[in-house]
Amino acid sequence: MIPIDAATATVAVRGLRGDDQTRAQDAYARAVWSVLVEPGDGVAGALVAEHGAIEALRRIDDSEDPEVRRARARWAPRGQPGAVEAALDAARRCRASLVVPGDAAWPTRLDDLGAHAPLALWRRGAVTDAERPAVALVGARASTAYGEGVAVDLAADLAAAGVAVVSGAAYGIDGACHRAALSAGGATVAFLAGGVDRPYPRGHEALLSQIAATGAVWSETPCGAAPTKWRFLTRNRLIAAMADAVVVVEAGWRSGSLNTAAHAATLGRPLGAVPGPVTSAASAGCHRILREYDGVCVTSAADVLEMLGAGGPPPPAAAGQARTDATTRLLDALSSRTGRSPDEVARRSGLAPDEAAILLGFAELEGRVLREDDGTWRTIARDAAGGRRTG
Repeated sequence: MIPIDAATATVAVRGLRGDDQTRAQDAYARAVWSVLVEPGDGVAGALVAEHGAIEALRRIDDSEDPEVRRARARWAPRGQPGAVEAALDAARRCRASLVVPGDAAWPTRLDDLGAHAPLALWRRGAVTDAERPAVALVGARASTAYGEGVAVDLAADLAAAGVAVVSGAAYGIDGACHRAALSAGGATVAFLAGGVDRPYPRGHEALLSQIAATGAVWSETPCGAAPTKWRFLTRNRLIAAMADAVVVVEAGWRSGSLNTAAHAATLGRPLGAVPGPVTSAASAGCHRILREYDGVCVTSAADVLEMLGAGGPPPPAAAGQARTDATTRLLDALSSRTGRSPDEVARRSGLAPDEAAILLGFAELEGRVLREDDGTWRTIARDAAGGRRTG
């Protein structure tokens, strides 16, 4: 068990808490939790909520709760010597801060996530105004000129009105919104799926530095963590929770932006969508929100400002949206070129070794993974037409 005594904790989080060295033990314990568990782990969240971060760590090995015992097998592969210290050192190198519940900088809107709220957050940038109204503007990476034009107008006008623009720093709509908010001299906030020391996408490294200079770049994954499909999907719940309203600017029928809308539905955040040409596949997801789920039709920043003052009906859970399940995490942990052992797959995915072995077997039956002669596993590469490639 990693020691959480006051002296060890104070040294461990030095330089990550500004001048605030109070509650160092709790902050260090939460940093440990952020290394051990995948984002949104409800078992860890409930355990910490009941016992506190420090006592919850002490109870991992002794708990008789069946859920905790199963979860312990998931968490154990992450408890490698030096893993927490490596994350803390990486945070210091990129001048990140460790922010935990109870801190003045903690975004209290995220508490609405309950047991699935982040246990700690890593931040690059200034302390943001928690009282400022915030709107999440999200959309497809493969955006059109129409979608980006609308995104720029919405973000610039909202920023000029004093609204913080929240998004995910991806190419396409996200990037257009961040840039427009910055150009208007407003506040913008980005949530990453990997560590804040690993700008992603790499082409937005300069943009993320600009965001950090005037706003904030956040992540619940520790420094050094890589973005994966699973983490992008769980990251979306933070974007939805951080905002007072969520607007989908442009999205295809199966766009990942609808996943953010689904999280908004769970939280009861007002949801809007920008209509597009009826012939445009790039707006099919927005039309779906408007038609099937009674979303607010957004044509200007005035419509969004109206949303901030009206609750309206609860937004939809995007039907048919791919779930952030264990299989997604498993496949994220594999490579199509390099075989990985079951233990390595378990460590990378955050799954218990037994659970990973069962899911590997099912994935093999479905033709999604291949077991090599040496007992390692890899995903099966597909060609552009969707056919299997052996090489």
